[in-house]
Amino acid sequence: MSHQTGIQAGNDVKDIFASAKSGDQYRILKIVINDEQLTLGSTRQASNQWDQEYDSLLLPLLEDKLPCYILYRLDSTNNQGYEWIFLAWSPDSSSVRHKMLYAATRATLKKEFGGGHIKDEIFGTTKDEMCLSGYKKHLTSQAAPLPLTAAEEELRKIKLSEVQTDISVDTKQQTLQGVAFPMHGDAVEALERFRDKEINYVQLEIDFEKELIRLSNTEPTEVKDLPKRIPQDSARYHFFLYKHSHEGDYLESTVFIYSMPGYSCGIRERMLYSSCKNPLVDMVENNLQIEIEKKLEIDNGDELTSDFLYEEVHPKQHAHKQAFAKPKGPAGKKGRRRITRPPGDGEEED
Repeated sequence: MSHQTGIQAGNDVKDIFASAKSGDQYRILKIVINDEQLTLGSTRQASNQWDQEYDSLLLPLLEDKLPCYILYRLDSTNNQGYEWIFLAWSPDSSSVRHKMLYAATRATLKKEFGGGHIKDEIFGTTKDEMCLSGYKKHLTSQAAPLPLTAAEEELRKIKLSEVQTDISVDTKQQTLQGVAFPMHGDAVEALERFRDKEINYVQLEIDFEKELIRLSNTEPTEVKDLPKRIPQDSARYHFFLYKHSHEGDYLESTVFIYSMPGYSCGIRERMLYSSCKNPLVDMVENNLQIEIEKKLEIDNGDELTSDFLYEEVHPKQHAHKQAFAKPKGPAGKKGRRRITRPPGDGEEED
């Protein structure tokens, strides 16, 4: 979910948006944040076809150290009028404050302009990504189906086998097995506060004697604090609000972590935590309406680094592996073919 900054569009921006959307005078609108407000940076008028003047009009507007928003009008139309490209420029050399401010205000500008007019959206940190060839590469990548990861391929096979299964009287169906322990009222209340962004971390534990899931911890937690929250001698369930930036957007993603420190826990503890996990997650997602972006299982808190969380929440797409090529035989002529025959009469076999 994107976080909003409270920055709104100034009157100059609202006026230029209304004028630009109603005609074909403007080719480019550059919008910047100035004095906590969206303001008009500059405009460029159309004098040629959109792709013939794209680089010459757009690239000079991109500053090396300052982010900005660019709205570029295409020559195509939809039922609302001309279609536009929305480009978010955030150069690597700009300050962290500027990057976060522009990332968090991005949705506000789109809403103010009108999402129905925007055909494509590009986020770029280099001019190679923002130029015409970069835009065409973006279109190509959007049109191509993404390769499946190993986990996604396995899930696809499982779903396919479920659909193709013949069901009869003798059919044995796999079911989601688990033990649904009730949650203590304090745990439910903490998760509701977590859902409403009042707290950013909830830790739950199982009360084995009363067969109940209890609240264990709600300390304010950042990524660097996570390893300290993972007990080394007992299992726990963790809900963490992971705040980060991804492709220019500021995101707050809910991560569920099931920590089990291996065989330092007893068999009963390992079995109960494992069995209660799925029913707990199902209840949190369906009853409390908490959308979990990523579910993790760990045995050591040291795994929970910033890079690890980012790669888990935003996994890279893996290209298909190249098929294994059978190696060629040794170079040169092959040896003579050897002919064997069974021993004749009167001959002894070696």
